[in-house]
Amino acid sequence: MASQKLVLALIRAARPTFRNQNDKIAFAVHSSFLASGYVLTATGPQALSDDAFSDPSNDEVSVDHWNELNDEYAFVYANPEKGSEKVLVKCLVMNDKLLVHALTQGSSEPLSLEIDVGDYAEEDGGSNYSQQFKNLDKLVKRIDGDILSKLDGSAKASSSSRSSETSDRTRQEIPDPVAGFGEPADPPTQIIFPSVPIGSGSDLVPGPAAGVFPSRGGHGIGGSMLVGPNDPRWFGGIGGDPAFPGGLP
Repeated sequence: MASQKLVLALIRAARPTFRNQNDKIAFAVHSSFLASGYVLTATGPQALSDDAFSDPSNDEVSVDHWNELNDEYAFVYANPEKGSEKVLVKCLVMNDKLLVHALTQGSSEPLSLEIDVGDYAEEDGGSNYSQQFKNLDKLVKRIDGDILSKLDGSAKASSSSRSSETSDRTRQEIPDPVAGFGEPADPPTQIIFPSVPIGSGSDLVPGPAAGVFPSRGGHGIGGSMLVGPNDPRWFGGIGGDPAFPGGLP
C-alpha cells in the first residue's frame, strides 16, 4: 500500500521538472504506482504505441519523456509479484481536472479516478517538493482506494481463476481407477489334505481318525522322522514282535 511519505520520497529521488500543476498530480500518480511495487516499462509516446502491451519485456525504463505530450500522460507498468499482466495508466487534462484511467492487460473495463488539480497541487513551491503539493496524504489514499487496491483485487481473482482452471484440467486428465486395481489381493486359499493313518491301531489305543494329524509321539512310535524297527509300517515290528510270528532276521 502506498503512503504519503514513500510517495514524496520517490518524487524527491526522481527530481522531476514540473511545467504546471497537472504535471505535479500526474507524477504523484506515477509515484504511487512505484510505491505499490510496480515497475515502469514504458512512458510518454512509447506507452501509447500499439505494442505497449504485447512487448514481453518487463525491464524497467527511466521516466524520461513522461511529460512530453500535451495535456496527456501515459505510463505502462508491470508488477512481477502480482502476475505478468501489464497496466496502462493514462492521465487526461480536462479543464481544471485530471482524469486518470487504468486498464489491465486483457481487460476491457478501465478503472477511473477524477482529481481536482487545485485541491492537491500548489501553484508554486520552489525547489522544495513537499511545498509543491497539498493534501498529499488524501490524494495518495484516493489513488490507492480507487485504483491500486482494485487492481490488486483483480490480479488475485485472475490468479485464482487460472489456478482453478488448471486444477479442473488436471482432474479431467486423471483416469478413473480400474475396478480391483490397486486393491489388496485376497489371501491365497490353503487346502489341507487330512492325514490318513497308516497303522491300524488297536482296540485299546485306536489310531487317529481321518482328518486328524497323528502325533509322532506315543504308541511306541518315536518322535523322529526316521523309520525305526518299531514303526507300524513294518507290519507290527521286526525281530520278534507278536504281530509278525517268528520275526525276521
